[in-house]
Amino acid sequence: MAETKVATRPRPASRGRRRAIARRAGASTARGSELWTAALFIAPALALYILLMLIPFLNSVYFSLTDWNGATLAKNFVGLANYAEMLQDPQLYEAFRNNLVWIVIGTVVPVSVGLLLAMIMWSTPRFALVFRTLFFLPYLLPIVVVGLVWNWIYHPLYGVLNSFLELIGFDYLTRGWLADGDTALYAVLGAAIWSAFGFVTVLLFAGLQGVNTDVVDAAAIDGANWLQRARYVVIPAIAPVLTLVTSITLIGGFAVIDFIIVMTNGGPGNRTSVLGFYAYNQAFQRNSVGYGTAVSILITVLSLVAAVVFIKLREGGRERG
Repeated sequence: MAETKVATRPRPASRGRRRAIARRAGASTARGSELWTAALFIAPALALYILLMLIPFLNSVYFSLTDWNGATLAKNFVGLANYAEMLQDPQLYEAFRNNLVWIVIGTVVPVSVGLLLAMIMWSTPRFALVFRTLFFLPYLLPIVVVGLVWNWIYHPLYGVLNSFLELIGFDYLTRGWLADGDTALYAVLGAAIWSAFGFVTVLLFAGLQGVNTDVVDAAAIDGANWLQRARYVVIPAIAPVLTLVTSITLIGGFAVIDFIIVMTNGGPGNRTSVLGFYAYNQAFQRNSVGYGTAVSILITVLSLVAAVVFIKLREGGRERG
């Protein structure tokens, strides 16, 4: 006798299971909606970044591999010839040496002075607003104005600096500060530092607002003097801001060009020529856009390497401390 198979209907999912599935489906839909919303907000900024940053950078990399003169449409691909030429360019080496001087002095001095002034204002907040305004004003002035003012200060005949030196009896120190190859670079650096230290001061002062004053007061009660409190309590507390400010100043030192053009145009000789000015001079004065762009790519690489090395050293120091 043949067996009779009884068809069995699948058991319906429990109500709790159906609810869990519905919740997961709803959560997945919500996440998808959030992703689309985020993409919608990010897209304009991403498009601007690609249009204004990424594409020009890639174009610069391409130009650095050509012999383009900037005046014609002809761009002959030369590979790494421009980079090989840099290895044998004595003017580039001189610009690099000048740039190292600029980076060291132009980073250490404004950051050190800015940190000192910021801590003084933070310790005595009574006139902090007035001093913040006074310190920040030079940074707000156009570079052309700052350069012209300092050109007048350094003027060999009627400049304020030489007049002051004569007044206090140091006549033998008077000179044409921007015309003397031994002092020209440092004279331009002085103007740049005067313009930049206010920016550094204000940023560091803002970082100091997050320092826990109770810890500082406790250190004072334990007998720590002002320098000890600054070194062991305050500066570690603002280390992220200090690292950011130093990195910005460091990278800016590689890209400096404005003060050089306004005050000396690279002279006397090439004594104030730095990498940024040299790249500009090659591309727009000597119609060697390919080579000038290769120098600018070198500046970009050096800036990134210097910033990364500094940040790594700073993080390593913090871990050891």
